[in-house]
Amino acid sequence: MSVAAYKRIMLKLSGEALMGDDAYGINEEVVSRIVAEIAEVTHLGVQVGVVIGGGNIFRGMKGAASGMDRATADYMGMLATVMNAMALADAFRRAGVEARVQSALRIDQVVEPYIRGRAIRHMEEGRVVIFAAGTGNPFFTTDTAAALRGSEMAAQIVLKATKVDGVYTADPHKDPQAKRYHRISFDEAIGRNLAVMDTTAFALCRDQKLPINVFSIFKPGALKRVVMGEDEGTLVHS
Repeated sequence: MSVAAYKRIMLKLSGEALMGDDAYGINEEVVSRIVAEIAEVTHLGVQVGVVIGGGNIFRGMKGAASGMDRATADYMGMLATVMNAMALADAFRRAGVEARVQSALRIDQVVEPYIRGRAIRHMEEGRVVIFAAGTGNPFFTTDTAAALRGSEMAAQIVLKATKVDGVYTADPHKDPQAKRYHRISFDEAIGRNLAVMDTTAFALCRDQKLPINVFSIFKPGALKRVVMGEDEGTLVHS
């Protein structure tokens, strides 16, 4: 049996990833495919945490831009992530994979509250832990939540699942000459102003020496290849 390069990972999934080609909401076919990719990794013995966004339902920044109070809009966005986390957990159940949702906002009738020790125990026992409601605070993104939870869970790497298969010298959709970085240091990425994650998340990962791999969740088998340490996506390191 192949040995994974990482024992514990923190996967950042955007809410938009759950939409597929739909205009909004949750595409069950896409969710089932993502769950199957994650399940394959758990079968290798890898402990998996997932931080989920909520942009397919509501984006706090968009609400604030339309005149809504920013903190209120951000809390609404956190609630959207809880809905996504519940949908993801149910998809895991149907796939025969144990999963638990932990929310940074207390909604005890629906999901577990975030408790670090309990989350670690779930992961050690082979359950996927889905972290919802971001950090529980307005003005912080779910990218920052992924960096924070990754650090708290002592994950060996943060995997940012996107629509693009890595970090490029330019937008590959606009510039056919754009080249993918295979590896790049945090300092290089900052110096070249590459949008890997938002600034707060990026700085936290750099300070904690927590590497980030940016890859495409829509590329079949990409998650497994990243976990196996193969040349997939872009590795951002200290």
